[in-house]
Amino acid sequence: MAEQGRQDGSGVGSRVRRKEDDRYLRGKGEYVGDMQLPGMQELAFLRSSLAHAHLTGITKPEGAERQVFASADLVGVKAIRAVSALPGFKVSEQPILAVDKVRFVGELLAACLAPTRGEAEDLAAATRVDMEPIPAVSDMLEALEPGASLVHEEWGDNVFQQTFVDGDIDSVRRTAAVRVEREFRTARQCMSPIEGRAVLAVWDRRLEQLVVYTATQMPHIVRTGLCDCLGLRHEQVRVVAPDVGGGFGYKGILLAEEVCAAWLAMHTGRPVRWLEDRREQLTANANCREHHYRITAYANERGRLLALDADAHVDAGAYSAYPFSACLEGAQVASILPGPYDFQAYRCRTTSVATNKAAILPYRGVARTGVCFAMELTIDAIARAVGREPSEVRMEALVRPESMPFDNITNKHFDSGDYPECLRRAVAAIKLPDIRRRQEQGEADGRLIGIGFSIFCEQAAHGTSVYAGWGIPMVPGHEQATVRLTPDGGLEVRVGVHSHGQGLETTLAQVAHEVLGLDIAQIRVVHGDTAYTPYSTGTWGSRCMVMAGGAVATACEQLAERIRRIGAKLLSVEPGSVTLAQGGVAAESGNAVSIEDIAHTWYLKPQNLPDDVDSGGLEVTAGYKTGRDSGTFSYAAHAVVVAVDPVLGDIELLDYVVVEDGGVLVNPMIVDGQVYGGVAQGIGTALYEEMPYDRNAQPQASTLSDYLLPGPTEVPDMAIEHMETPSPYTRFGQKGIGEGGAIGPPAAIANAVNDALRPVGAEICSVPITPRRVLEAIHAARQASQQEIAQKRQGVAG
Repeated sequence: MAEQGRQDGSGVGSRVRRKEDDRYLRGKGEYVGDMQLPGMQELAFLRSSLAHAHLTGITKPEGAERQVFASADLVGVKAIRAVSALPGFKVSEQPILAVDKVRFVGELLAACLAPTRGEAEDLAAATRVDMEPIPAVSDMLEALEPGASLVHEEWGDNVFQQTFVDGDIDSVRRTAAVRVEREFRTARQCMSPIEGRAVLAVWDRRLEQLVVYTATQMPHIVRTGLCDCLGLRHEQVRVVAPDVGGGFGYKGILLAEEVCAAWLAMHTGRPVRWLEDRREQLTANANCREHHYRITAYANERGRLLALDADAHVDAGAYSAYPFSACLEGAQVASILPGPYDFQAYRCRTTSVATNKAAILPYRGVARTGVCFAMELTIDAIARAVGREPSEVRMEALVRPESMPFDNITNKHFDSGDYPECLRRAVAAIKLPDIRRRQEQGEADGRLIGIGFSIFCEQAAHGTSVYAGWGIPMVPGHEQATVRLTPDGGLEVRVGVHSHGQGLETTLAQVAHEVLGLDIAQIRVVHGDTAYTPYSTGTWGSRCMVMAGGAVATACEQLAERIRRIGAKLLSVEPGSVTLAQGGVAAESGNAVSIEDIAHTWYLKPQNLPDDVDSGGLEVTAGYKTGRDSGTFSYAAHAVVVAVDPVLGDIELLDYVVVEDGGVLVNPMIVDGQVYGGVAQGIGTALYEEMPYDRNAQPQASTLSDYLLPGPTEVPDMAIEHMETPSPYTRFGQKGIGEGGAIGPPAAIANAVNDALRPVGAEICSVPITPRRVLEAIHAARQASQQEIAQKRQGVAG
């Protein structure tokens, strides 16, 4: 079918222009910030200026007592609880507004309502708060030390949860020719979608229903969370996610702000809106990706990886975010650190640590970006130890294509692929021999040239068993889709996943076209409204084209059978003798009837229908799961060439190549866009983005002049090459690749920088790789070299 799609220019495999772009480019999109309702009140929050303190009192401005709300006012509201069934997991309760204690800068203290945002902020500024500071813990390793201040006193320590993978490292350690030890850190980042978070809550008195318009990736999960916190039944809550300006995981959780706005709308009888400003986003809401690794790797004399021993930490912040919980990244680190490599022994301990920072959230790539960074820099360190090309060392350890499907050392089930070929293509595309010759010749401007690689796999479309094992509030089941023919022959496709940049309004229409043959201009994809769409865990984990695509195809196939039966009746032939093609039903004689005529008959001329017509009509809801619950494994190799200025520490990206395998690509153009966007974010992780905290856990970057994001001049043109190895477990052979572009860049860029710094003996093991860190590494290498020379001289003199 994919080949048919390529031929007719609209189905699976075709580069169809995105249907949704017309409204975006013409300014016709509608975001929460565009919405205006009569009597609407704007909401501003008073947030904690301290990271850790006892809250002893809140005094409302005189005369504004009914406009300012503290925790005691929110009668009947429960705290947010994101639990996990993993052994030893400790539960945190996040109050909607702080009670007795604050645990991070930016925690909500009071909610202020006024006709304008400015007036609401004035109320917040006039509200007095009394707090008694407590020593804060800002570093995850220090948080584990005896005597450290406790984020949650009742725990007795600062550990959310620990995960262990035990393996027989000792037998390999005794015989391995090479041992490499490294310590890696990735900085805390802030996700930065173009649109911040936003919520508008309305209480419909006629229906006795709460309607919440919110910028979310997961409208059904938000509805469930709101019901839990507010004590409402699901039919009492409708969540609408309109146009959303980017998500990346940042908009994949239940917000305290959503719960608060909803309660205020219910109890004031007025629409209540909160629009996040960039300072709130940076300092209080958007933290992610802070990891620490101590890794010991063992290899043979050629650098063939034999075993890996790791101790990893994740700074999870003060609370467990709903629904993924604070264990998401830590537990994933332990299971995915081996990546696409096949080796003998593995041992890993990961610790999710509580600190006085905002909760860590799942960001595009989730734990994989940090894991890829640690693993791929370790591989390069092994290659330097044995004096071989890093790409050759990788090649020998990668899972072989003849082993597919393959269960790795942590029982991850790789569905298909050729990882060595992917790396070979990246090596060829980046022209490795030419770069090595260029390095030998040297640069006229004194800069140092380096080349780096990374390769990784991305598990996507996780199944029920994967998340049921975690015991978190969200477990995916059958992804459902509803398809319905309209009386004029159009098709409505209703899905519970949400599209906020992925192009699902186009790609799901392509899937429907592939099955039914309707012009995609006649196909409308409806999403983002719990009142109209099937329940879904939403958009996360690169699952939409696998799961929702499979559901749409299944529903369309069932609808196609009903269309064929009605069409056969209208053609006066047997149902088994007709075919569905080109938007109609055709008989062997060549006579045909259009889907439009069939729909018209069902709705407006039912007297012409066969007696045994399916009473379900021309509307079908169908569910879909992949053929194996472990999901799919896409993968990619990234290759980059950099120039490093050893005087200024500046880094320039000279060339960038991505070779990826997402299985059958439903729309290669949209895939290219996903890869480009992901790489841009990965470049930010590698070179620019960092949210530093001082000893008092105060965030040090509160504006975009302090928090650096890559722009057009920092993101180079890149070559993207596609491999399409079909997954044997999905409807069209597609795999999820929405996060892949963001996973590989930090590792590839860091390896390229270290390759450039080899002549001066410097090495960098943390990101972002700022000019200061480059110069510090060069200075440290020179000092170490001078000390070594001095020691040798002393030895000769002795």
